[in-house]
Amino acid sequence: MTTESTATPATPEPVSLLPNLAQAGGRPDALPEKFWDNDKGAIRTDDLAKAYTELERRMSGYVPGPGSADWDSTMRRALEIPETPDGYQIAMKDDLLTVDPAVNARLHQAGFSPRQAQLVYDLAVERIVPLAAQLAADARHEQTMERLTEEFGGTEKWNALSGQIAAWGQHNLSPVVYAALAASPDGIRAMRRLMESGEPSLGAPGGAPTPASEGDLREMMKDKRYWRDRDPAFIRAVTDGYRRLYDGKA
Repeated sequence: MTTESTATPATPEPVSLLPNLAQAGGRPDALPEKFWDNDKGAIRTDDLAKAYTELERRMSGYVPGPGSADWDSTMRRALEIPETPDGYQIAMKDDLLTVDPAVNARLHQAGFSPRQAQLVYDLAVERIVPLAAQLAADARHEQTMERLTEEFGGTEKWNALSGQIAAWGQHNLSPVVYAALAASPDGIRAMRRLMESGEPSLGAPGGAPTPASEGDLREMMKDKRYWRDRDPAFIRAVTDGYRRLYDGKA
């Protein structure tokens, strides 16, 4: 009886499933030339890995994505938001308003940049200051009307008299003088005296100028067009009034 030996089958060699880039025609179009080894017909994987690591390192210095721990602080630095609310350098464009620390704290908490914070104050000056000035003027006018109504015998008499004074003043006085006198009770009283005395016009075209009282001129000098705006026409009206009053010359 003969014994037959059985041979152990050979282990097969592993087969790569990756494409043979050298046989397929060389470097892929999407691969930069510096990552391709022409001699070996293969990718320089070490160089590619180093380039990826460097890119990742550089990207870490960019703005982090929302939700990350550094998102808020990075954005604040990018917008140049100061560390504290008192770091805002606000330039006020009107003396009526001042920088408000409480407002600055709210702006800082909301993440306003210095430019945005300045815009808030600029809008306040643009919108609130004219409104406040108008409200103050309306209040003064109302107080003036109440005083004059009582002084001239009640609402009915004052309504009739005020219409006459306005018509006389607009006809006989220059616009700048009329505006100054009509802005105060003393000025209105002066126009009434001029109207009832039949005196010639004060600074109106076509009439011989008559000196105003010194009190009337002092009232005109209190007007902001005289002491603040330095309105040439208004200043000239005051100067001419003093000349007529003391020198008799226009």
